Amino acid sequence: MTAQLAVVAGASGALGSAIADALRAAGLHVVAVTRNGGSDGPATTAVAADVGTSEGAAAITAAVAGLGGPVRMVVQAAGLPPTGPLATIDPDALGTTVALKVGGLLRLVRAVDAQLVGGSRIVALGGHFGSEPSPDACAAGVTNAALANLVRQLATVYGPRGTTAHLIAPGPVDTPRMRGLAAAAAQRRGVDVDEVLAERAAESPLGRFVTPDEVAWTVATLLAPQADALHGATLALDAGARRGLF
Repeated sequence: MTAQLAVVAGASGALGSAIADALRAAGLHVVAVTRNGGSDGPATTAVAADVGTSEGAAAITAAVAGLGGPVRMVVQAAGLPPTGPLATIDPDALGTTVALKVGGLLRLVRAVDAQLVGGSRIVALGGHFGSEPSPDACAAGVTNAALANLVRQLATVYGPRGTTAHLIAPGPVDTPRMRGLAAAAAQRRGVDVDEVLAERAAESPLGRFVTPDEVAWTVATLLAPQADALHGATLALDAGARRGLF
């Protein structure tokens, strides 16, 4: 029997690798998409591709077609490059990050379109700042807000085919990237990095960060048939940090 596939873009990052592990544990064969490729492994096919380019999308299409199975889930987990706060960000960087994350999602979906079936899931990782704007995370906020809009459009188009679309908005997540951003903020402010980390953790009523494993668990949970009811929804995976109702 041909294995069901999960295509994960950004599979080498802290979140992408945790998601790939969770999907393999759920019985899927993971097509691990990274810029630099990697090695094939158990239930894993590595693909060197940049979802920000048409060439990258073509490489994904070829890899998936070669494996032949239905694509049960496609995940856009590619991270954004550091861009700095609103006070110093290059305005052109906003277009670059939107092209990578939002345009990358559309390229990724188109790359596997022929092998999406009823019950397939389109999943994008957004973030807390898409709905809670912060000048310290200018590009992330703008990009993730646009990503939410595209996911709703994909939900409208793919729903009649039985393929559902979902946005997961975690954050802050305890990853090396988050700690690096905290270190940069601490340097700008002239304070210790532990002070910045404590402030970020305190944004949650639980007083802690979300973990990559919690994000991966949420993604894998969407494989359940009952997750059809979450079609088009944004899952705010932020340990209660979000204060608004909408």
